Amino acid sequence: MSEEERRHWPQSRRFEFIEWKLLWEGQLNRSDLENTFDISTPQASVDLKQYREIAGENIAYNGTEKAFIPKREIQPRFLTVSADRLLLQLRALLTGALTPRDLWFRQIPSVAMAPDIARHVDPACLRRILHALRTRTAIDVRYQSLTNSRRRTIAPHALAFDGYRWHVRAWACDRGDFRDFVLSRIDELGETHTVDFDPNDDVEWNSKIILELVPHPGLTTEQSRAIQRDFSMQEGKREIETRLSMAYYFITRMNLDLTDLSPERVQIYLRNLTEVLAAIKGAKAETQKRIAARNKSV
Repeated sequence: MSEEERRHWPQSRRFEFIEWKLLWEGQLNRSDLENTFDISTPQASVDLKQYREIAGENIAYNGTEKAFIPKREIQPRFLTVSADRLLLQLRALLTGALTPRDLWFRQIPSVAMAPDIARHVDPACLRRILHALRTRTAIDVRYQSLTNSRRRTIAPHALAFDGYRWHVRAWACDRGDFRDFVLSRIDELGETHTVDFDPNDDVEWNSKIILELVPHPGLTTEQSRAIQRDFSMQEGKREIETRLSMAYYFITRMNLDLTDLSPERVQIYLRNLTEVLAAIKGAKAETQKRIAARNKSV
């Protein structure tokens, strides 16, 4: 982000910054506002004066530290408090998606992450896919599956991330159904075509289901209690809503379909696995039924 853009942040954004510094770093100097938003000393003083008029119960001045500090029961008014958001920003920093300038830390804490093997997606490929998605057209691609490389014609209608890879959800013109194609496996793009398909017929994509997660029944009481805390379970369970088309990826990523792994390795258990698999199967059947009816009416 350019310095010019930073100068034009609204004051509410600077108030959010004030609360961020108070909450996460425990102190704020006037120079923090000046340097982060490239504003003048008088403007920074005005921001602090007005913030104290609005939310004086959150902030105090410490003469010893010569800095503003949070009061004990700080209740941010402009900042949405989220540990997940902050940790995602640190992860984005480690992967290069954000720069240190994008984070509000005066001194970024020592942080590391296990190696992450990213799947490369060619920008030119993504641009063409997004254009086809917007215009609801089909595009010729060369797709490398695990078994072969072949020419396909696909009509994208959505993007999906399975936790490791980005997929394009598309109408497979040669197969007459909806499928996921890994973006990094598309290595060549050709012509675009008009095509008659309706994303509403993709029942698996458009339907959602609740995944009922509980601690693995093979864990001890103490282990179960730890897992409940890890996964923010309430009353011994965690319910997660997802599209049916994404449920399979979650199940395999978390090893919920494997029965030969130890409880300590799996940790959680999908209580309604049979129901989820049946719903996926039913959605695929309903999609084929709709496609058949559409073809018959043509």
